[in-house]
Order: sequence, then structure tokens, then C-alpha cells
Amino acid sequence: MLEAIENLLILQDRDLRIERLEEELEQIPAKRAALKDKTSSSQAALDAAKRRVMEIESRRKELELEVKGLKERIEKYSNQQLQTKKNEEYKALANEIENCKRQITGIEDREIECMEQTETAQKAVKAAQAVADEARREMDGLVGELDSRETKLRGELASFEASRQEIAGQVEDSARNRYQRLFDSKGGKVVVGIQHGVCGGCHMRLPTQIVVQVRGNQELITCPNCARILYYTRDMDMVVAE
Repeated sequence: MLEAIENLLILQDRDLRIERLEEELEQIPAKRAALKDKTSSSQAALDAAKRRVMEIESRRKELELEVKGLKERIEKYSNQQLQTKKNEEYKALANEIENCKRQITGIEDREIECMEQTETAQKAVKAAQAVADEARREMDGLVGELDSRETKLRGELASFEASRQEIAGQVEDSARNRYQRLFDSKGGKVVVGIQHGVCGGCHMRLPTQIVVQVRGNQELITCPNCARILYYTRDMDMVVAE
């Protein structure tokens, strides 16, 4: 195999590795953000559940104040009954007292409903708290793993970039420039082998002359269809096109 091909294959390997590392590094911020969003959502659900408990408790306290006010009115009317000497006034005050008692009964029913709602809401808070705690534990663990992974990837990237620069310096300018143009325009593998007389890049059958030239290992030969750089090794299963 031509030394230029060997160096280009190594260069291609470095470029592909660098590309994969950069792609994975680009995904890390999104993964980190997704974990934080999940934690934020669970915390928001917990906050909403707590607000619901506070709202119910606030309403229950309002009802207690209403009952207190009605009981004070009952006491007032009762005192007025003791002081009045008129039968009509006494009956009117009695009606007011009965009306207050009916209102108290209705309010007490609503208080019971509030207590039942509070119990249900507190259970919801407990469940939401468990979800939020689990989400935070998961985030802390996975964010830590992402941070470690990011550090490792950056180390690997720096190593491959240094190796790539060293290998690139060993490739003739014209060959390196040709390779770089192909890699930039096509991406993926642009230095490809021949299998069964077919280009390993575009999978088109190659003319016999091209296959023979590649097998001769005398110069860089490109595929007439996709322009990728071709190479041949003896362990390839290649059938010369007729």
C-alpha cells in the first residue's frame, strides 16, 4: 500500500474519531438541560401541591371565622332576648338565632369537606415530594456522570487533535488537500477500499483500468463516479471488472 494511502487512512481515522467526539460533546449540554428540566418540572408539581394545601387551609380558617362571627351574633341575640319584654321582639330574636345556627351547620359541613380535601392534598404533597427528591437525586448523579464524561471526551479530543496534526504533517500537500476537500464536502469515509470491483464509497462498479491502477499502488486513484480516493489490500475480496 502506498505510504500516502496509509497516512491518509490514519488521518481519516483521526478525523472520524474527532467528529464523533465533537458530536457527543455537543449533545451533553442538551442532556444536562433535559435533566434540569425534569427536576424543575417535579419541583413545580411539588410547589403546586403545597399551594393547594395552603389554599384549602386558608379557606378552612375563613370558615372558622364565619362560625365564630355567627356564634357571637347568637350570644348577642340571646342577651337581647333576656332584656326584651316584648313577645314579638323575643320571637324575632329567636328566628335570628335559628338562622345563625342553620348557617353554622352548613359551614361546619363545608369545614368537614375542607378537612377531607386537606388530607387528600397532603397525600399529593407527599407523593410529589418523593418524585421531586428522586428527580434531584437522579439529576445529581447523572449530571455528575455527564461532567465526568465531558472531561474525558475533551481529553480524548485533545489527544486525537494532536495526533491528527502530526499525521497531517506527514502527508504530501497535494494529497492532503485533495483528501480535505473530499472530507469537507462528503463527510464520512472518503478513502475507501475496493470490494468485488466496486467502490467502497458509492458502491458503483469500477472500470477494469481503474481497478488495475489501484491494485498497482503507484499513485492516488479516485473513483470516477464519486471522486473518493481508492485503495487496495491483498486481504480484500476483489474481483477485477471485465
